[in-house]
Parts: sequence; C-alpha cells; structure tokens
Amino acid sequence: MSTDPRTAPFAGRPWFAANEILAFVVELAALACLSWWGFTVGDSAVLHILLGLGVPLAAIVLWALFAAPKARLRPGLPGVLLVKAVVLGGGAAALYGVGHPLGALVMAVVVVANTAVAETLRRAAPGRPVGPDTDSTTDSPESG
Repeated sequence: MSTDPRTAPFAGRPWFAANEILAFVVELAALACLSWWGFTVGDSAVLHILLGLGVPLAAIVLWALFAAPKARLRPGLPGVLLVKAVVLGGGAAALYGVGHPLGALVMAVVVVANTAVAETLRRAAPGRPVGPDTDSTTDSPESG
C-alpha cells in the first residue's frame, strides 16, 4: 500500500481515479479545440497564429490562476466552476465553431457529467468531512 499523500485519495477508489483521468483528457481536448478554432478564424495568417496560440494560452493562464488544485488565486467552488465553464465550455463552443455541432454537444455533455461526478466524489473523499460547510476546493487531488 502506498503511503504517498498525493495518491492516498485514489487508494481503493478506481472510479475516482478514472474520473480524474477523464477530467485531464477533457482539459487537454478543450485546449486542442480552442487552438483548432483559433487557427481557423480570421483572414490573415498572422491572426490565425495569434488566435491559434493565444486563445489556448489565455485558457491555460486562467486555469492556472483560478482552477488548478494549487492555484494562487483559487476562489470558492462557484468561482472555480465558473472558470471551468469558461475554459471547458469554450472548448465545446470552439468545436461547434469549426463545424462539428454533434462533437460539441458530446463534449459539453461529457464536461458537465465529468465535473458533476468529480465534485461529488471529491466531497466524499476518505478522511474528509462532508457537509454544507465543507470547502472542497482546498488541497483537492483533482487534476484540474
């Protein structure tokens, strides 16, 4: 049995670990969709490059500042969910913007389901108090 505090929340919780992996994959997919959209918008090559690199970079900065587990400016749960909605929802919107409405719908459903399951499982983590006063946004083992 591992005594590493970083992996302790995953011990004996394969669904939690699987959902965290899915969350990471969804985050990467959102960044890829934002980049894809950025490279297709506009008329000039310079604009394609600026948006194709700049939009995902802005999403990364936003995520790192407010939604990452060890974010410097991590707000409460509503703020974190807002940032996740902007970045991950933006990825789904970007997929729609490049002409894939069904893919965008699937991505949006996966984002909502994954986030709901993640927040529910994080609140029920072993050794963590559960209740209305519990702040699930601090020291969370979440991937994003």
